[in-house]
Amino acid sequence: MFRFDYSAAFLKWAKTSGRLLAFIAAVPQTIRVYDKERPMVEINFLCVHKKLRSKRVAPVLIREITRRVNQQKIFQAVYTAGVVLPKPVGVCRYWHRSLNPKKLIDVKFSHLSSKMTMARTIKLYKLPENPVTHGLRPLEKKDIPSAWKLLSEYLKQFSLAPVFTKKEFEHVFMPIDDVVYTYVVETGGKVTDMLSFYSLPSSVMQHPTHKRIRAVYSFYNVATTVSFKQLLNDALIIAHKLGFDVFNALDLMENATVLEELKFGIGDGNLQYYLYNWRCPDMKPERIGLVLQ
Repeated sequence: MFRFDYSAAFLKWAKTSGRLLAFIAAVPQTIRVYDKERPMVEINFLCVHKKLRSKRVAPVLIREITRRVNQQKIFQAVYTAGVVLPKPVGVCRYWHRSLNPKKLIDVKFSHLSSKMTMARTIKLYKLPENPVTHGLRPLEKKDIPSAWKLLSEYLKQFSLAPVFTKKEFEHVFMPIDDVVYTYVVETGGKVTDMLSFYSLPSSVMQHPTHKRIRAVYSFYNVATTVSFKQLLNDALIIAHKLGFDVFNALDLMENATVLEELKFGIGDGNLQYYLYNWRCPDMKPERIGLVLQ
């Protein structure tokens, strides 16, 4: 039999440092899996201080969040991870589109391709000054009912997707600088097209000039009066104008049909989708309509 033998110094540090040592969050969300809607939670932000990562703190957090969720009469969960665990319901691949190629190359996020100069690379990724889609503007409160209906109908075609209430939609998609950006096309009081992306910067370690990469991630996009390619390209243009360095996207929903054309490069990381306490057939990326921030 063995047990952890924490030193007095370690326990004192854990009790008195005033630092956040571990964190986990669960957000209630109705999720549709194939033809079944279930109240679930989205598990996110599982973080453990690096000094505790070999102490099996993560399972303790997971057990506690499970206990609390069960008390709310919720018994299933959805989560994503970069690591492979038994057993993912689907696997998506990250793609990256350079908006500020010089900076990304400087910090070694990307590199110059063979036979390419910096000037040619900058020219390759250059975007127009303004979006092409006529009438594209930020989402406003008055748009919520129509935009909510548009997205809700769109998501019905996928095998794994959230089922938003109108209130949840407003909370998730109303624009907040440096958090989430949503743009719509509205005609005669009806929202016909919608694009969205969220901000999630990355720290740059030990670089003399750049301290972080301003990254955005594709969220939910619905095109009915313009092509999906045009809508996503407008998202790139807007993100570039806002000063972001890179636009990331998963190859789920319709994304994979246009990523190469829009000069995205395939990443080296997969994102596995998992369901807790719910068994179903595997699904391909294009059947997944759920993005966890």
